[in-house]
Amino acid sequence: MKPYLLMLAVVALLSSCTKVDDQKQAVNVSQLNQTFIGAWNSRNATQLDTLLAEDVHFVQGEVHYSGKSEVSNKWVRETLGTIENLRISPVSSGIDENIAFEGGTFTVDVLPADRQLPRGEGEGNFLLLWKKNDKGAWKLHYAQLEDHPVQVKR
Repeated sequence: MKPYLLMLAVVALLSSCTKVDDQKQAVNVSQLNQTFIGAWNSRNATQLDTLLAEDVHFVQGEVHYSGKSEVSNKWVRETLGTIENLRISPVSSGIDENIAFEGGTFTVDVLPADRQLPRGEGEGNFLLLWKKNDKGAWKLHYAQLEDHPVQVKR
């Protein structure tokens, strides 16, 4: 009878481990993107840096930056003070254990270099792809923006 009890205990232990794995919550890609956008709109470059993967890529037209340092310096820091009120309208998304993406359209207020000039409004398409790193943290791995010409804001 003891071997059966031992076997039952082992089965119970293994099945409880499986249930814990099944109960893992899937990542909410919209929440990841809103965290990124919130940091962008509050001009928090330090928080944005913490969201970038070490091997992040940024693509916009013919521009391609790669690596956390280059993306942070040439995209985040150079652009952060030129736009505000970034908004997205997701159209498509997907999630698995290690990758999450969301794509759609974006709009943003473009600040003029000369404060005497009117503001502009930019819009275009976006794709943000997040990957889980070795420590289990979700990091922005790929950002692609395709924008239309800026229009004068009315």
